[in-house]
Amino acid sequence: MRRRSLIIAVPAGLATLAACGDDKSDSSKASESTSPSASSSASSAPPPKIVDGPLPAITAGAKFGEKPTVAKGSGEPSDQLAVKTLITGNGTTVAEGDYIQAHYLGQIYSTAKIFDNSYDRKTPLVIQLAQNSIIDGWRYALPGKKAGSRVMFSVPPTWAYGKEGNAQAGIKGTDTLVFVVDVQATFNAKSSAKGSDVAQKDAALPKVGTNTDGAAPSIEVPKKAAPTKLVATYIIEGDGPVVGAQDTVLVQYKGVFWDSGKEFDSSYSRKALTSFGLQQVVKGWGQGLTGKKVGSRVLIVIPPKLGYGDKPPAGSGIKKDSVLVFSVDILAKM
Repeated sequence: MRRRSLIIAVPAGLATLAACGDDKSDSSKASESTSPSASSSASSAPPPKIVDGPLPAITAGAKFGEKPTVAKGSGEPSDQLAVKTLITGNGTTVAEGDYIQAHYLGQIYSTAKIFDNSYDRKTPLVIQLAQNSIIDGWRYALPGKKAGSRVMFSVPPTWAYGKEGNAQAGIKGTDTLVFVVDVQATFNAKSSAKGSDVAQKDAALPKVGTNTDGAAPSIEVPKKAAPTKLVATYIIEGDGPVVGAQDTVLVQYKGVFWDSGKEFDSSYSRKALTSFGLQQVVKGWGQGLTGKKVGSRVLIVIPPKLGYGDKPPAGSGIKKDSVLVFSVDILAKM
């Protein structure tokens, strides 16, 4: 069984979605709408065939990153997955199981009623293309596309919300859905920080590797007394948005003990990225990442009072009053 990340301070689920939105005609219900989260009633369906159409036209907002206006569908929609790449990007190729960062608009094929869009929220969705994380239409339509691409696809109920539909979003069990998705970035177990190296001049602090090849960075702990206060400093400084105290982040990380330099936890070892809200983790993590930029690699040294103190997790191998050292790559805000 895959080892659960040790950085979680409370037994809360890690799967999170971007805040839900709606078309501006019903913006007062933004918090009650739905992002394309998984449907239990449709997740057991066999894979669809990928077909060319039919798909409705985009009548305005045709550029990548612009909120599109999409016409009503003409005729009967396909009972399979209709997919068309409208703009071909030149970034990393998306694979199933990756996390993607994307702006999107979703509407009902037969009526052109918008049920969700991220453009008005000005916040892209970051979500994993995996079963039980998102509706199956997304995880079948987007693999093989490159970051920087705009993709339009229609999803019949079988690979959307099934016969039950999604009443909260106004989606019936017979509705075929149309999505326009602008894929901004994709992240996987080989993803790393992107930014400028920052000089590591303080000999009293651990030295962290600056490789960005997806391999775990080295962490060399000095043979000196550990800091008694929290340390959070850039190793690589990115240029993305600043992380807030209430944010959820997608990260790669590695943790070692100050006293021995021995690794005790790592997303690299699990070959799986980790996402969490900064209110879910030990105080040292939350405080250390708040105010840092997406794309950065951050060194965090956590004294016991901001870590696990005298109550480390059972079976973690962490001793009481341990000083913990982390290298954290902030890949995205969720």
